[in-house]
Amino acid sequence: MQVTLKGENLETIGTPIALDAKMPEFEVKDQTGNIQSSNNLFNRISLISVVPNINTSVCSVSTKHFNQDVDKFSDINFYTISTNTPEEQKNWCAAEGVDKMVLLSDDEHDFGKKSGLFIQTAGIDARSVWVVDETGKVLYREIISEITDYPNYEAALNFLASLS
Repeated sequence: MQVTLKGENLETIGTPIALDAKMPEFEVKDQTGNIQSSNNLFNRISLISVVPNINTSVCSVSTKHFNQDVDKFSDINFYTISTNTPEEQKNWCAAEGVDKMVLLSDDEHDFGKKSGLFIQTAGIDARSVWVVDETGKVLYREIISEITDYPNYEAALNFLASLS
């Protein structure tokens, strides 16, 4: 899939998971460096915000935006996945006061490769927002074509509200 970064064409290594398809099994790391399997993460409906680098302005704003909405959806998991290391994520959360969203590291690119979102030439995952059910079925997806653009927060949150 083609996306752009500041107008430069980039290609993901595969085709991102389709709506109504099952998210592949993948592993990411939590902020302590422990491996977390998608099987353990999807114990209920989950919103996954994929950001390329938590230390950039758009990624930071996106994560803080969703972090503010966690309390409105007590029955939904909120995750941010980035290619930053667990240590970088932990430091960012402490500096930015983000304590409601769970940040997960895809620094080994397992999620990005299996979901078709990894951009090998840039070493990052494409910015996207996903809602999956407890079986891993994709209920909602938005893949942002220009990586420096913000996701449509309202659409994602309205979709979550429609599930409640």
